[in-house]
Amino acid sequence: MIKNLICIQCPRGCHLEVDTETLEVKGNSCPRGATYGKAEVTNPIRTITSTVKVEGSDMPRCSVRTASPVPKSQMFEIMDEINKVTLTAPVEVGQVVIHDVCHTGVDVIATKRLEKIA
Repeated sequence: MIKNLICIQCPRGCHLEVDTETLEVKGNSCPRGATYGKAEVTNPIRTITSTVKVEGSDMPRCSVRTASPVPKSQMFEIMDEINKVTLTAPVEVGQVVIHDVCHTGVDVIATKRLEKIA
């Protein structure tokens, strides 16, 4: 079976055709496209970005992301965990918000520094 994809590894956006049985990739302009196409049909992964509630800061929310890509199949489960979090200021960039989210081996980290208000 052939799966049509648009590569997201560079700005070109190559239109890929991936044979799901042989993992042969056509339409890529660079080696990254072939790697992406194979991975997308066997085990798609994504980096998740979101925000969490913050108490004790002049900002009500803090931006967060997964430290590395996680399985696409677990995105909703991971978002459920992220939505349960409330941080207390101060918050530092890179601070671990959730360790090993949903047993993926990946941490959710803060991407913004927030000061504590007096």
